[in-house]
Amino acid sequence: MTPLNVAFFGSSLVSAYWNGAATYYRGVLQALAASGHRITFYEPDAYDRQKHRDIPDPDWARVVVYPVTDETGVQRALDEARGADLIVKASGVGAFDALLEANVPAIKRLNAIAAFWDVDAPATLDRLAADPDDPLRALIPAYDVILTYGGGPPVIDAYRRLGARECVPIYNGLDPATHHPAAPEPRFVCDLGLVANRLPDRERRIDEFFMHVAADLPAKRFLLGGSGWGDKAMPGNMSYVGHIYTRDHNAFNASARAVLNVSRDSMAAYGFSPATRVFEAAGAGACIITDAWDGIAGFFEPDAEILVAESGPAVAEILARLTPEDARRIGDAARARARAQHTYVQRVALLQQVLEGIAR
Repeated sequence: MTPLNVAFFGSSLVSAYWNGAATYYRGVLQALAASGHRITFYEPDAYDRQKHRDIPDPDWARVVVYPVTDETGVQRALDEARGADLIVKASGVGAFDALLEANVPAIKRLNAIAAFWDVDAPATLDRLAADPDDPLRALIPAYDVILTYGGGPPVIDAYRRLGARECVPIYNGLDPATHHPAAPEPRFVCDLGLVANRLPDRERRIDEFFMHVAADLPAKRFLLGGSGWGDKAMPGNMSYVGHIYTRDHNAFNASARAVLNVSRDSMAAYGFSPATRVFEAAGAGACIITDAWDGIAGFFEPDAEILVAESGPAVAEILARLTPEDARRIGDAARARARAQHTYVQRVALLQQVLEGIAR
């Protein structure tokens, strides 16, 4: 398609600190740039993310950081974005979200495209269902397309009922150049590893699928990474390593016998929401154990490419019988599937089809 000038308002491209969407943004936007599109990413200086950058400004995108002390910076960014061919407002920017949601479709020029890109559709839809007066409800029809990073038919149907002109999931994926096999590191060696920030709608499930499992298997070693867990009581066979920078994700995934994925409550309820870390782990050839949710088989084959646990005791049972040979076989199969069907290049091919259709 004709190269586009893309203005993207998101949480952060350069920092994954309290920002699980960073890997997704990088994968999609780098693949877009490789197709000839010009990317400008606008992000707020919020939540200490700029102090915890894990990549420099990339050569495939221009990054504009605006202050959150007043509206001057975000208004300047919106004025600059007026000339873009595609203007994207992502969910969960973390500052001036309502202002951006209202202004992005209003500032687009004739024949440009305004997209609302929901990186947490289950949470957004639950929020809208709980509040009929939420301003975003009335704005959904103003966007040319709703893009989501997860959610199959339940999310599509929900957005259509809210008046969306079009709703298309652009799922998480793999960038093989970024996430790949690595040498194990002693600091990350464990029987089961989990990287997850502490969030209210996921902590109960992490207690069930991880904390309680560790308590039931005292001979196994468990490793927890992510932010916010410092004051959490943990079993003696569990180590907490804090925030893990993205540069260390491959080593983490390669060092664990198995890597756990635990969905948040809302994502598990809607299904069809593989997390970025599932594809990161697959790219590293890790054996993945995931909680159960609808749609898994559309991404990885249960038992052959991923192990699915309906409950905490099921995780314990899987881990108790998982041999290094089986873990290696399952991890290799997941990596092959991800490289064959789930790369960001393939995700962007679908995105370009969608944008071309809207342009026509």
